[in-house]
Amino acid sequence: MLGDIWSSSKLTAEQLGITEIKLSFLRENGILKPGIHWKSSPLGQKKPWKPKALYNIKMCRKIINKFYFEENYDVAA
Repeated sequence: MLGDIWSSSKLTAEQLGITEIKLSFLRENGILKPGIHWKSSPLGQKKPWKPKALYNIKMCRKIINKFYFEENYDVAA
């Protein structure tokens, strides 16, 4: 884990039980919010700058669980 809060996409996906592609999809479609669920990490990267995303697993888990619950609730209703 990188620091106490922010983790790589690989570790985050593993911890959440989803793929890195699904994690990227959630970020790119605004489900995961910048500064809350993810942030850019330019550390050790050279130009052209293409930052990697770091994720807050705890906050990501909360939003994913919320959407999962709402999705299943809608199907059952």
